[in-house]
Amino acid sequence: MPRRARLLLPGLPFHVVQRGVNKGAIFADDVDRDHFLRVLHKAFVKHDVALHAYVLMDNHVHLLATPVVPCGLASAMRALGTAYVQAFNQRHGRSGPLWQGRYHSSLVDNDAYLLAVHRYIELNPVRAGLVSPPEQARWSSVHGTLGLRRDPLLTPHAALLMLGTTPARRSARYRAFLQDRRAADRESAGIREHGRTQCPLGGARFLQMLAETLGRPVTPRARGRPRKTGEETS
Repeated sequence: MPRRARLLLPGLPFHVVQRGVNKGAIFADDVDRDHFLRVLHKAFVKHDVALHAYVLMDNHVHLLATPVVPCGLASAMRALGTAYVQAFNQRHGRSGPLWQGRYHSSLVDNDAYLLAVHRYIELNPVRAGLVSPPEQARWSSVHGTLGLRRDPLLTPHAALLMLGTTPARRSARYRAFLQDRRAADRESAGIREHGRTQCPLGGARFLQMLAETLGRPVTPRARGRPRKTGEETS
């Protein structure tokens, strides 16, 4: 079955997930992580992609990014993947692929969904049991988002800027939002599913308009084989 074409819509944010082949590690140490972020920054600047949030896990990465041009994200991820894998293989004396196929990307609609994905990404190390407060995760955008340090990789999304008229107010409101773990837990399953299916994450009206524009469904398909007409249900 042919792969479904990606949504290449400029000016809208995407939740991007890139995993290691066979769930293997994509970083051996902090030197690799630092190099990945350097290559990421270079690729995103070159191809006009704004990075809003990120986290580096041992065997996968999450990014929240907005491309300026239709093919910007695809070009940036291709450049990032090629440059990083070449450097990783050379440094560690290995060969072959590092990524588990192509990256997954899910379009994210409107402010509420944007902030939910932003929080989902920065709480990833907490859900994995690696840290308690998210600030303990060194390789995450959370430090820049909370104003704990300057992160040159980040371009704050308009939804984040709307949280307050000053950096201090924005940081305080986002910190409270980040600490609402009950709401974050309710949202996480849906965000994971949209990432798995690479379907847009948004409200019903947005999804309907997008489906009409593209001429195809944009919602996740139900798992399992299609039910035959007249087949009994249990």
